Amino acid sequence: MPKLKNQPPKYCKIGKYAVVYCNGKPHYLGLYGSQESKVAYARFVAEIQANPTVVLPRAKKHVTVSDLSAAFLDHAEATTDPTTYVIYRTIVLDFLNKLYGDDIPVDEFKPSCLKLVREQMVQSRRFCRHTVNRHTQRIVSLFEWGVSEELVQETTHRALKTVKSLPEGSPGTFDHPEREDIPDDVVIRTLLFCPPTIRAMIQIQRLTGMRPSEVFKMRVGDIDRSRQNGLWYYVPESYKTEEYIGKVEFPLGVPEQELLAPYLIGKKSDAAVFSPRTAQQERYDGKRAIPARYSEFYNRHSYRQAIEHAINKGNKTLPENEKIPLWTPYRLRNSAATATELEIGLDESQALLAHKTANMTRRYSKAQLRIREKLARNRQQHNPFDDGLEDERAVG
Repeated sequence: MPKLKNQPPKYCKIGKYAVVYCNGKPHYLGLYGSQESKVAYARFVAEIQANPTVVLPRAKKHVTVSDLSAAFLDHAEATTDPTTYVIYRTIVLDFLNKLYGDDIPVDEFKPSCLKLVREQMVQSRRFCRHTVNRHTQRIVSLFEWGVSEELVQETTHRALKTVKSLPEGSPGTFDHPEREDIPDDVVIRTLLFCPPTIRAMIQIQRLTGMRPSEVFKMRVGDIDRSRQNGLWYYVPESYKTEEYIGKVEFPLGVPEQELLAPYLIGKKSDAAVFSPRTAQQERYDGKRAIPARYSEFYNRHSYRQAIEHAINKGNKTLPENEKIPLWTPYRLRNSAATATELEIGLDESQALLAHKTANMTRRYSKAQLRIREKLARNRQQHNPFDDGLEDERAVG
């Protein structure tokens, strides 16, 4: 049999990922050796054979920014939650690849390139300064991952790490107003229009001062009910400030236990305590099948949207002077901080929020302002100058 002039492209490997090269560019197929990548390879070969005019692979000279981005997005999709993956996908497709993509090799991506991508984020007005800084660090982490996969030189990542965050007041940036606590009466009025699952989540977050993510990521196996002291303990798999203050446990008293108990029955240890699927069953009284699009866990978007839905539902029936103002779940943490500092003290508020420093707690709590407001009101009754000035007027 005569030898074919155009052999089909080979099933190759970059790091952990399977690729085929065509026209000198890699086409990522998924994790190397996986069934998914082999099916994708077979489909790619079939397309090549169906179109003989396609130019077959040339030797690859370098890995471009788009090559790295494609491999990283495959990795993020396989190893992170859907929300995090969407964030990375937005950064890569809307900013990083639009400016650079195939144009430069990864090791020619310098700090000046990173600053230009960051400036595009600023000019888009889609993100506040804080989010722009976080997205910029995510791009740096993308290159750090590339180092671990031997796609990027370590010196490239080290150079990108020298780019400092944008300080407050940087040209073109904006900052969101400081987050305020939410009055308990507003929360109570909102609860009247929430399904039981969301109602329990809101109450537990307000009582414990947890972050929204610590509530919606709660798994059945994270709840320790074995200690004989009348308390349960929520032990998250990881915690934001764990590297500073060590492993964090949330003691759960009787109110929280009563809210949690119905959502622990008959579930496996890795199951979500609070699930969107359960909330939908509650909404429809179990009379409808739950669509597959509802995931097992809430995320920061779906939790916030569930609260907004309840508020909008309530406002359709409430008179104009009783409308519920929109609020977000993170404000519950501020409310817990303020209430605890006012009722007990700053140290207790810091402990509740598991902050490293009291200064961080003060950023959440509005107790100091409330105290200053109280003092201002009291000065009318306790003005040290009143008596003295009256005496002077009498003498005059």
